[in-house]
Amino acid sequence: MKSFEELWSDIELNQGIPLKTAKGLEFTYTVKGGEIKVDRKEKTITKSSVEIAYKKALEGNITGPKKLGVFGASYLFPIFIKLGIIDDKCGTASLL
Repeated sequence: MKSFEELWSDIELNQGIPLKTAKGLEFTYTVKGGEIKVDRKEKTITKSSVEIAYKKALEGNITGPKKLGVFGASYLFPIFIKLGIIDDKCGTASLL
C-alpha cells in the first residue's frame, strides 16, 4: 500500500495524460501546489479531498465514483484506476 505522499507524487507524475470519466468524458489535469485542476471544471480538487477519497478507496468496494464521496470524485475515480488504487470492476478501463 502506498503512502498518501507516494500517491500524490504519482498523481503529479501523471498530469497531462488524457483520461476518461466513467461516462466517457475526456479530460486531463494539472497539479499546482496542493490542488488538482481538471480542464473540464473551474473549481479545483484539493489535496485534502484526494486524501479522503484515497482512504475510502483503500477500504475497498469502490464500484463507482460516488462511492468516493468527495468533490471531484468523477475525476479521481479514473485517476485511481490508472494508478492501480481501484480495481476496474465496472469495466471503465476500456475508457482509459
